Amino acid sequence: MIAYVFPGQGSQYVGMAKEFAAEFPRAKAMMEEADDLLHIHLSRTMLEGPEETLRQTDFTQPAIFLHSMIAFECDESPAPQASAGHSLGEYTALTAAGALQLKDALELVHLRGKLMAEAGRRASGTMAAIIGMENSALATLCEEVETAWGSASSPAIVSPANFNSPGQIVISGSNFAVQEVMRRAKAAGVRIAKELPVSGAFHSPLMQFAADGLREALQSAEITEPSIPVFSNVTAEPVGNAENIRHLLVEQLTSPVLWEQSVRNMYDFGVREFIEYGPGKVLQGLISRTVSDVKTRGVERPTPITA
Repeated sequence: MIAYVFPGQGSQYVGMAKEFAAEFPRAKAMMEEADDLLHIHLSRTMLEGPEETLRQTDFTQPAIFLHSMIAFECDESPAPQASAGHSLGEYTALTAAGALQLKDALELVHLRGKLMAEAGRRASGTMAAIIGMENSALATLCEEVETAWGSASSPAIVSPANFNSPGQIVISGSNFAVQEVMRRAKAAGVRIAKELPVSGAFHSPLMQFAADGLREALQSAEITEPSIPVFSNVTAEPVGNAENIRHLLVEQLTSPVLWEQSVRNMYDFGVREFIEYGPGKVLQGLISRTVSDVKTRGVERPTPITA
């Protein structure tokens, strides 16, 4: 069985999808349609930068989504039997599976980026990668910091945000609480505890403003049942009907991404080959560190034609 997987925020770079735009009229048309729809210079920013603009969340998210969808539509790999996406990539997975229309998904991810950036301005927070600690031990450490450092008037918020692969977890929350967890994790001997360059505490309760705004937009979006199982970030299980998809996409903003468990569940489902569509190779690495006897490859650029 084959699963298509789609990356999330952080894999963007200036020049993304350039080769597709040069070789495929469909890719160039998709970029022009996105520019017209979103009323921003998305394609020019993807191809030429500047990097500072591309790093802005309301540009980053539609850029990664569009690159991934272009790669998906221009590729001729065998049809998948399952799909999943990491955070933002879940929208791409749902679109590739027919649950969302391209136009609607582009508008949603653009809005999602704007809402998440605004949530970061309203409630300052950060994220950090912790490598070398068990899931349960880190979750307990976060709870201890919340209890020790928080109060009714000034709660400390910190919790796991991404369970990416065995021993690789990202935490998210209040600046001081994240830094305290990092300090204690280093004292406990973790290999890496590193703050990430992000504009907010994604996948934590500090994203509630974004979740509320996205809930309203999702209510009016046309969503249908996906043509193949799409494994949800929130549950690590296949999503169901349209209302369930709406609910889980809202919950995703304030809940941890269960990527490691999603990969294991797809493996148990029978998946033995994972194809990552879009910029970068992050998911291929996470998958290889989670399940060993599988094939992984990426479609980031057009596949060369051989004689």
